[in-house]
Amino acid sequence: MLRSASLTFRPRLIHRVASLSTRSLGRLPNTQSPIVSKPHFFNSVTGDSNEQIPAFRLLDGTGVPIDGAELPELDEAFARRLLSPDLNFLLPNLDNILYNVQRQGKISFYMTAYGEEATIIGSAAALAHDDEVLGQYREMGVLLWRGFGLDNVMAQCLGNHEDTSSKGRQMPVHFGSPKHHFHTISSPLATQIPQAAGVAYALRRSPERSNSVAACFFGEGAASEGDFHAGLLLASTIPSPVVFIARNNGFAISTPSSEQYHGDGIASRGPGYGIDTIRVDGNDVLAVLSAVREARKRCLEQGRAVLVECMSYRVGHHSTSDDSFAYRARSEVEDRKRIDNPLVRFRLFMESRGWWDAQAEEELKTRLRADVLKAFKHAEVQSRWELSELFTDIYAGEEPWNIREQREELSRLLEKYGEDWEPWKRELQKFKAESKDRVKNRE
Repeated sequence: MLRSASLTFRPRLIHRVASLSTRSLGRLPNTQSPIVSKPHFFNSVTGDSNEQIPAFRLLDGTGVPIDGAELPELDEAFARRLLSPDLNFLLPNLDNILYNVQRQGKISFYMTAYGEEATIIGSAAALAHDDEVLGQYREMGVLLWRGFGLDNVMAQCLGNHEDTSSKGRQMPVHFGSPKHHFHTISSPLATQIPQAAGVAYALRRSPERSNSVAACFFGEGAASEGDFHAGLLLASTIPSPVVFIARNNGFAISTPSSEQYHGDGIASRGPGYGIDTIRVDGNDVLAVLSAVREARKRCLEQGRAVLVECMSYRVGHHSTSDDSFAYRARSEVEDRKRIDNPLVRFRLFMESRGWWDAQAEEELKTRLRADVLKAFKHAEVQSRWELSELFTDIYAGEEPWNIREQREELSRLLEKYGEDWEPWKRELQKFKAESKDRVKNRE
């Protein structure tokens, strides 16, 4: 196994005050802060303002272990699962097809994971299947790793009656699955971060879940929100066992990271909350796997949060609502795809061990593309949930007056326009029920 000593976590600021005073002047009351006679300003968690936080890596860009790297225990079967289907081919196939489907107007929205596959799959492989995951937008790979399945992905994106995430009431890629311990994704930025601290605290208070942690994914843009600081403060002081996984892909939609913060990335903020922190090469799936495994171990041992910053690059547009070439050069993207491709890196590692070859790759690509298209074609012809489901799953117990009023109002509108106004008539045909009374309360 990879020894934890090979990972450098930085749990607190390194002041190096010994060089500022030759003798002890005592400490401030109720703190561990030593008193010094000279002013001491600092601007780095490393103790040297010219030194940045190191990034943990195991494989170089050509898939070769770097000097001193200690690889995790890895057999061929597990390595092939990391590469196929989840990492190298299924995610890109899904992204390609669903991105094009959105452009055809068949779904309203989509977000790809291009360039961040290693961060997502490496983290998923490091977590236990019953760890609670609170994602942002690009963590579909975690669900695929846990067996969510293509049919469920397509049902959610198309919002049909097979959608178990939200009964067709959420935007595409806003997945959720209690069975897979994956909390429903919420559009507002960073809300999942303090929620993850609360989920982890609930785990800590549940003896039967003593071996589980919460894992919270977010981008570096979300770390500019107040909820980021609230979540880390909560998780460090209660404390609660949550692994915060920051995907630093270089852009908060169109804002480059150089304009988002002046400090040394997101990792520099962890020690301010007294939590163990590590920065990892997010394009190295084995480094991510090892770092998140160790972070999870520390969470369970200390009962406290750990912060992992995964450095990657967002190859795709932010979403189907974005054209990233308006704020970055196409050549920049192509250079990053060629020079530092997480998929190519791990594939080369596999080939060097005789675990992968070109023939196997082509066969897998062909099969997975067929599987994705089959799942899409099945989901495309399914009807939506009954329209009355719009008002369910909101409140427990008796339905409150405001929901009842909204239901009755929609019922009146359907009776008035449902059979006569062509846009409504056409849209209503997509739902399961056919009667005008489709939204009346079901006893």
